[in-house]
Amino acid sequence: MSTGKRVLLIIAGGIAAYKALDIIRRGRERGLAFRVILTKGGAEFVTPLSVASLAGDKVYSELFSLTDEAEMGHIRLVREADLVLVAPATADIIGKMAHGLADDLATTALLANDRPVLIAPSMNAVMWAHPAVQANVATLRARGVHIVGPGAGDLACGEIGDGRLAEPLDIVAAALRLLAPGPLTGLKALVTSGPTYEAIDPVRFIGNRSSGKQGHAIAAALAAAGAETTLITGPTALPDPAGCHVRHIESAAEMLAQTLEQLPADILVAAAAVSDWRPASQAGQKMKKRENDAPTRLDLTTNPDILATVAAPGPKRPKLVIGFAAETEKVVEHATAKRRKKQCDWILANDVSPETGTFGGADNKVYFIDAAGAEEWPLLSKTELAQRLVARIVAEIKKATP
Repeated sequence: MSTGKRVLLIIAGGIAAYKALDIIRRGRERGLAFRVILTKGGAEFVTPLSVASLAGDKVYSELFSLTDEAEMGHIRLVREADLVLVAPATADIIGKMAHGLADDLATTALLANDRPVLIAPSMNAVMWAHPAVQANVATLRARGVHIVGPGAGDLACGEIGDGRLAEPLDIVAAALRLLAPGPLTGLKALVTSGPTYEAIDPVRFIGNRSSGKQGHAIAAALAAAGAETTLITGPTALPDPAGCHVRHIESAAEMLAQTLEQLPADILVAAAAVSDWRPASQAGQKMKKRENDAPTRLDLTTNPDILATVAAPGPKRPKLVIGFAAETEKVVEHATAKRRKKQCDWILANDVSPETGTFGGADNKVYFIDAAGAEEWPLLSKTELAQRLVARIVAEIKKATP
């Protein structure tokens, strides 16, 4: 199977360069053709022969090669590509891209490029968090460069944190989305998912039974439809959905801060089960049980209302704000009142009574509520519900687009 799409892959000099071989293999399995620029640093980790064997094409590395420039100059390399992919994208090449530097074949080709660009950052967690790197990434985002990853986990340097190269299949999936734009391509979506944990002391917390399955499924469906999707999730046992930027948080305050940081956006789906309250104060040490076993009093205070905050009129309000209402009685009545109070456009209301199995289960049954009233949806898997919701979003976006 061939998609007829050609990717110009630039392999920069990071320890994750060996994963570029799997990117080529996985991409070719899905019909992509590759030409490869191997930087001098990249060649320290993978050989031109191994890259050429997998790509089925010559590997390019020298800007001043008379033969290469005569046969396939740097201008032709980008003009004959449908997408330019930089993987791994090191701090060095990200900085050069941001500042328009061109001192080798890779950076010269990037500067001469007019095709979509996707980068997959990979570096030490401290490097990734450095203000200079983050400023460069922000510059590239503002210019329309697409970014996949990085993920969190064990790094080659022995540390743990953000900076891990996205998985090859996730990188290929992101490339395929750019090469075959979906109906939400060009739009930015935010999804909140999972529970929040509100700390009582360093050991205990107030939480809820949300698994995050519905929110994660919605984020995956939005990304599959082409939206640049950021998932802001509380603690769950779920893997990060492919193709999404993921921000992991614990408390409602952290979720609100991350949500506001990601604005402006076109679409917000607030699917998280946010705790309504948190302890008024957090103990610095584990609270001990009293000698007489008398219950300890726990004073609570109200958490910020994320949905109402983002849905309030203002220049950064998303065009479409969608909330969830988890109810145990009078589901439609309470959710309808919640939609009006919080000023969101739509609300999906569901019954989360223990006997329904909604929290933690694979299926969900909701009422779709907008200004026109309530519409009962059938029992669906959470994946099917996410796809149905995204189809509704697509229809709404098309209706609103002149």
